This record gives sequence, C-alpha cells and structure tokens, in this order.
Amino acid sequence: MSHDQETGTPRKTPLYDEHVRLGAKLVPFGGFAMPVQYPTGIRAEHEAVRTAAGLFDVSHMGEFRVQGPGALELVSGITTNDPARLSIGQAQYSAMCIEDGGIQDDLVVYRLGEDRFRLVVNAANIAADWAHVVEHAGDVDAELTDESEEIALLALQGPAALEILQPLASEALDPIGFYHYVEGRVDDVPAVISRTGYTGEDGFELYVAASDAGRVWRRLLEAGESTGLIPAGLGARDTLRLEMGYALYGNDIDRKTTPLEAGLGWLVKLDKDPFVGREALRRQKEEGIRRRLRGFRLTERGFPRAGYPVRYAGSEAGPVRSGTVSPTLGYGIGTAYLPADAAPGDELAVVIRDEEVPGTVESMPFYRDGSLRR
Repeated sequence: MSHDQETGTPRKTPLYDEHVRLGAKLVPFGGFAMPVQYPTGIRAEHEAVRTAAGLFDVSHMGEFRVQGPGALELVSGITTNDPARLSIGQAQYSAMCIEDGGIQDDLVVYRLGEDRFRLVVNAANIAADWAHVVEHAGDVDAELTDESEEIALLALQGPAALEILQPLASEALDPIGFYHYVEGRVDDVPAVISRTGYTGEDGFELYVAASDAGRVWRRLLEAGESTGLIPAGLGARDTLRLEMGYALYGNDIDRKTTPLEAGLGWLVKLDKDPFVGREALRRQKEEGIRRRLRGFRLTERGFPRAGYPVRYAGSEAGPVRSGTVSPTLGYGIGTAYLPADAAPGDELAVVIRDEEVPGTVESMPFYRDGSLRR
C-alpha cells in the first residue's frame, strides 16, 4: 500500500461519499479527509453518544496482520503489554516504544488465532509503524500484511449501541465482554464485532471489508434513527475521549514521552521477555519519573486549547497537551505534563490571551458516569 499520509491531497476513507451526502465538514486528519462534525454540531453529537448513540467513521486507522509460528514472539517483542495473556477472541490496549522508551504509537492488539494477531494503529503513524514493525521482525518466522486499505472501521458508541446493533447482528452481543470480540455478520456482511471504543460509553467497533462499509453505515443509521442515533465526527470523538482522560497520540503522548510519564505504566510488563524500550523503561522506573501527565480543570471561564502555556508552582510547566470545554461538565478541562509530585487539588493556571486563568489539578477521568461503568 502507498504510505502518503502526510503529503499531497488527503486520502478518502471508504465512507467519504457518505460524509459528503450527510453535509459533514471535512478536514485533513492523519493524512485523510475526515468529518470533524455534521450539521447537527459537535455538542449535539457528543450528547447523543452520552445519552443514546453516535456512529463514527474510524476507517483512517491502520491494521496490520501478523501470522505464523513466530507471530506471538514478534508482537510481544514490539509491544509493552503482554499479548501472551490474550485468549483468542480478546483484545488488548498496548504501546509500541522506541529504544529510549519514547512512545512510537499506542495501539490495540487482537488475538485472532493461536498464531494470528491484528495490530490497530493510528492513522498518522501507519507508515512509520509499518517500518518499525518490519525493522524489528528480523528473522522471526512471521508473515506481515498491511490490511489498512482493505478494512473499514465503524464505531457505534453509546448506551443504546447494543439495542441498535443486536437486530442486525448474527451473534449474541450482550455476552461479549469489554475488549473482547466475535467474528460474525452485520446486516449479512462479514464483520469482526469488537466491544471496544474511545468514548467511555458502551459500544462496538465493526471491522468490515472496505467495499461493504457504505452499506453497513447506512443500515446502522436507519436502524438507530428512532433511538436517537446520529453520525458523529472527530470533534465529538475528541471531547468524549478527553472527558475520559484517554490519551491522544500526537497530543498527550509521542516519541518524547514514555508510558510511565503518561500514566500508562499499567501497559508496561517489565517481567516478560525483552521488548523494544524495556531497558530504558526499567531504568526510568528505578530512577523515578520527573514529570507526569495530569488532568486539570479551570475554575474560571476559559477554553484551554492545546499549546497554551501552563504555570504550576510559580513556573512554566509546559503547554496544554489536550484541552476543551467539556460539553457534559460545562467547564474547561485538559492535560499537561506537570512535576511528578503534582497532586489533585493543587493550583495551576493556563495562560489564555496573556491572562492567567486559574485551575486545579484533577484526577482522571473527568467524567465518571459512562455506560461502561454500569
């Protein structure tokens, strides 16, 4: 496949024509033309996901298949979490690191068979991640396939997701645990039906052939119309994930941050066989981290956009990494790297148009009432 994400015209997902038909505002994101919002607007889309359901096109994500006798060895050697713990039918959130412990990408690892895995990576990193995996494959007995262009990914998210999807699905969905999946059919289209998401609500991600994406998208919107399902874009995806404190690659995490600093230490299994970055992370854990990604809220009115300076304990702490005014909570929230001993309740300030807007350090998630916590 051609990896031209960051050059020339943004590429189109298999659902591009659907977005145009629905009047979406399209923006370049990760090398693709993606809907940032539909005519309903970001707030309405956000609220639909929190109260009923929203349907997202996430087909810009990349998918790599790893199969063969050495598949587990390779996936374990390039990820920080332990894929050996996965049963067939289970998925795992993980990270890929470079030698110094910096995060190459965060990803989801699916165990499709004893010797068969799927890695789901971020759109803007497809080319770099593919090169990283190939580089570290060495002489491991595993076959690598980049399936990114053949697979479309739809995310149906919200408390009504199960009710909407079940009549169209060949398999019983209620028994599927969080971060588990089944292979079945949706509206008679072959699909991997995964109980995963990026919103804090119950929901499913559907992996289907790119050629089937439009049909499944239209059928889902039709099936969910009476329940309040609407299409949702990147704007709502961002506000939903930030309310949950979920990291966004390129904002909260990147090659200059480690999982330990990012609050993702639970993804790092130092006791398994060697993996890329393990020694650097082991050393950092022994020495102790100097900074940590923390949540904050503003206590006065303001929109803490990414890049705005943050002041903590009398000095500049670095920029806001992610920030928004939370549609659910009604105040400014965000993330920033603060000294490791910064604690919830500590005061800080975000500099917005030369004014210091006060706030406090907050534990994440900011929003705790999602349907995942039922």
